[in-house]
Amino acid sequence: MILLAITPGLGFQPQAWREVLRSGIDAFLIREKAMPARALLEAVRWCQDAAPELALWVAGRLDVALAAGCGLHAPEAYPDLGPGLAPLSRPLHAESQWLARASSDQLLISPIFASPGKGEPWGPERLHRFLDGLPAAAPRLLALGGVDPENAAVLRHARLAGIAAIRPFWDGDPAEAVARFRG
Repeated sequence: MILLAITPGLGFQPQAWREVLRSGIDAFLIREKAMPARALLEAVRWCQDAAPELALWVAGRLDVALAAGCGLHAPEAYPDLGPGLAPLSRPLHAESQWLARASSDQLLISPIFASPGKGEPWGPERLHRFLDGLPAAAPRLLALGGVDPENAAVLRHARLAGIAAIRPFWDGDPAEAVARFRG
């Protein structure tokens, strides 16, 4: 199971980021909307030096993703990109978005469980019905939104590659959260 940790939007905090990067996660999404481009690029490069083995994504900044050679997570209203610019991650909030986003490298299906300000949750049953109808050769799919080590097991499905989360990795010991997700 792939575990993608998403930064909490509190700015670059090297000690906290280092703990999460070294916790056993597989990928890291820098979602720091308030950081200016240069500071964000420096943070991305710091992450690449600190954890070169991790898949790294930056939210909403194609310029930074291209300069750093990492993936871009394009938020909901982000314009479509030409093919091959950078690895592309997109949110998927409704089944109707599938056709337009199926060529992405990664989709974050959200929200799975109740999550503040994120709309009506999918729930495990809806998620499984959606996953059952997908082709085998589609983007990597991760569940996001209210997912924690206690409720992640009910989401297991052959088409679901893993979990994306914020709070489990930033509230408490991130290595313990990883162990509980994988346990």
